[in-house]
Amino acid sequence: MKNLKFLYLFLVFGLMLCAAAPAKAQCAMCSATVETNAKSGAGTTNGLNSGIMYLLAAPYLAVAVVGYIWYKKYRRKNVSLEMRNEKLNLN
Repeated sequence: MKNLKFLYLFLVFGLMLCAAAPAKAQCAMCSATVETNAKSGAGTTNGLNSGIMYLLAAPYLAVAVVGYIWYKKYRRKNVSLEMRNEKLNLN
């Protein structure tokens, strides 16, 4: 049963890789401008690539900050509890 689940997962993952199609994320005008500027040696493509990397890094940075705050707030602290061996009288 475990091997069947692994085979099914592998099959689904393989089909996902085979079905991947390239996507164009830019409009035709932006794409043409960037290609033209890249061929002529202008620095516009570097700015566009830097902007894409900035937008890509922002969500990862936000998740890292939230994770760090969560870690600091809920981490286990080394607290030693020294209790006496006497019985407690609760009356």
